[in-house]
Amino acid sequence: MTSEFPFIDGTRKSSPTSHGSGIPAARVAIVIPCYRVARHLDQVIKRIGPEVTFIYCVIDGCPDGSDSAALQASRDDPRVRVVNHKQNSGVGAAVFTGYKEAIHDGADIIVKLDGDGQMAPEDLPHLIGPILRAEADYVKGNRFFDLGDVRAMPFTRLIGNAGLSFLSKLSSGYWNLFDPTNGFTAIHAKVASRIIRLKISQRYFFESDLLFRLNTLRAVVVDVPLPARYGNEQSNLNVLKTLFQFPFLHLRNFIKRVFYSYFLRDFNVASVNLLLGLALCLFGVTFGLVHWTTGYERNVLASPGTVMLAALPVILGWQALLAFISYDVGNIPHKPLHPFTYDRGDEADF
Repeated sequence: MTSEFPFIDGTRKSSPTSHGSGIPAARVAIVIPCYRVARHLDQVIKRIGPEVTFIYCVIDGCPDGSDSAALQASRDDPRVRVVNHKQNSGVGAAVFTGYKEAIHDGADIIVKLDGDGQMAPEDLPHLIGPILRAEADYVKGNRFFDLGDVRAMPFTRLIGNAGLSFLSKLSSGYWNLFDPTNGFTAIHAKVASRIIRLKISQRYFFESDLLFRLNTLRAVVVDVPLPARYGNEQSNLNVLKTLFQFPFLHLRNFIKRVFYSYFLRDFNVASVNLLLGLALCLFGVTFGLVHWTTGYERNVLASPGTVMLAALPVILGWQALLAFISYDVGNIPHKPLHPFTYDRGDEADF
């Protein structure tokens, strides 16, 4: 099947170069990680338009009959291919299996779509548009653009996503993004072929960890406003486990990203600001605590000079750290990676 893409501003064109667009046709693949989605999978696949070339249902050791639903869909729709994990490996592992299959089959753009019906396949043109126009390497949905969509979101998800979004900005370096756990994503196959070689979380931290890795490649990532539909589906995410694990994982990625970006690959004014800021703050806090403890034990008030000697380095240190953060916020990749990436060739054989 030959794709009819691209879509220009959400409008389906009858031919890849009609109306002078000059944008080449793209073979689009959809990856559906299947775990406890047997009730919704059939309807999700039926809503996928004819412009999609491949549909990969990755059965991730699912016990609820998702494999039977996927096999029935493959009989009804020749685009559907079923891949089985004997054991549950996590959503990240399922998506990467789909990425590998899609790259092997020659897909140009790979979309990750959940099988629970929350994401609308009809929104696909808006999702992949920035990649087709060579404006981005990776595109993700954002449920927070429209106030009406935000009001429809369950309150616990609203609060959780807000907190996780800030942590993700810090750890990934994509300060322009929101809603990091949104799983409706699209990636150019050339970028995907580089990403799958990296060590990325295989379970629910997958989306956030992937953003961190994309930043290390200097890939361009953008948000597009796409609403989610909430019905009777049940999330498999353990909320308490997430609250304890995700902050630590984000902190780990933040430290790694700063080291990669400002010390290993480059050393610039932001690097100096960070080192100077940390050193000044550490000196000021240590000096102040030592003299406060000594004065408390001896019942002696610290002199104004001692107070200033402790406070001034902290003030200057915070200014240097704020300058580092300001530089980091502006250091978002702007030049898409995939137009300048070498051809995959035989790289599909992983």
